[in-house]
Amino acid sequence: MGRIKTTVIKRVGMKAYENNKEKFTEDFNNNKKEIDKMIKIPSKRLRNIVAGYVTSLARREIAT
Repeated sequence: MGRIKTTVIKRVGMKAYENNKEKFTEDFNNNKKEIDKMIKIPSKRLRNIVAGYVTSLARREIAT
């Protein structure tokens, strides 16, 4: 069982992923850098949570 993501994390993550699918991969570190370039997020912790959510979205889409 994982940690439950808040609505804000999901909304920001989904919007970033839908607009830039080609930039995101299954690699967390790559996604972290891309999120940092795209969105101004005030803290590292929040950026990492969003990047982790985007990584899970990318893995889910590749699996289907």
